[in-house]
Amino acid sequence: MADDEIQFEREELIPPTLPEPRPKGRRLHWSLNIIGIAGVLALCYYGEAILAVMLISVLLAFVLAPVVDFLSWLHLPRGLGAFVAIVLLLTAIMTIVYYSYNKAVVLVQDLPKYTTRLREDVMRFSKQAESLETLGEGSEEKDVIKVRAATGPSDLLTRGFGSAGTLLLACSFVPFLTFFMLTWQQHVRSATVMLFPLESRNTVYVTLGLISAMVRSFMVGNVLIGLALGAVSTLIFGLLHLPFFYFVGFISGFLSLVPYMGLLLAIVPPVFVGLGHVEVTDLLTIVVTVLGLHMIALNVLYPKFLGNRLQLNPLAVTMSLLVWGSLWGAMGLLLAIPITGAMKIVFDHVESLKPYGAWLGE
Repeated sequence: MADDEIQFEREELIPPTLPEPRPKGRRLHWSLNIIGIAGVLALCYYGEAILAVMLISVLLAFVLAPVVDFLSWLHLPRGLGAFVAIVLLLTAIMTIVYYSYNKAVVLVQDLPKYTTRLREDVMRFSKQAESLETLGEGSEEKDVIKVRAATGPSDLLTRGFGSAGTLLLACSFVPFLTFFMLTWQQHVRSATVMLFPLESRNTVYVTLGLISAMVRSFMVGNVLIGLALGAVSTLIFGLLHLPFFYFVGFISGFLSLVPYMGLLLAIVPPVFVGLGHVEVTDLLTIVVTVLGLHMIALNVLYPKFLGNRLQLNPLAVTMSLLVWGSLWGAMGLLLAIPITGAMKIVFDHVESLKPYGAWLGE
């Protein structure tokens, strides 16, 4: 018994083991990360116009780089080759705009031919909507509904473009930035690599090459998918005798590629043109066609053409669309995927950021 009492007294004298305190460096590390992310988001928000113009120029430079390389292979000076490539691009854009404008004018001129039936359909839908309204609605509730409607998806799409003058001024810089990026491509890449320590330069060089290949694949893949969707849509709309099917089909096909709002935007042109001219069953066929093509593009064509390059999981894509759409509006929705894809490539090649790259990946 005496030995037991002595052992008990010794145990009482031993202080209890306390949990080890969390190192302050770890907490400071997370604090700095949060501050850094907040600073980057603030920079993106307030530098919207400048950063968007620069990113668009970078995307165009990546797309036109193979054309310039081919012209250089034909012993054409790189500056002249870049000029020719940009002129060809501007000519193609102006041709599309001119053709689209003429078709839109003809469409507007032909609208009176079936505005009577269109007006009847609108009035019928309006009466049905009025019948769903509650009798006890107050003016305050209507004002709240109006305020909520004013902050809906339309504001998300229009945000980021500003006034027409600001948009034109920003767009005027794009050809010049693209030209200088093409002519100074090798210099910019080598100078960027030289900004990093010697042991990291090979990794930076490989990372820039992967980002270039990803962006080029993204742009070319979207064009090919848009052409495929436009061709199928034009064929089906033609079989349904939809007015201006050869024009509306390609518009619907390319609008279907717009992230987040693509399906809704792709349905609007054919349905608007078809109202008052085709039967209700044909309109339903048009909606089902656009929906089916949109699903095929997302689940078949996108993984086939872009899956190997992007390697982003659906959650990461959705969150990137939400963040960049909130920051830059419609321009953010268009640039969200290539920006996130480039971020993942960088994360995968930086040891401390590899967990973030794994989180973004499939």
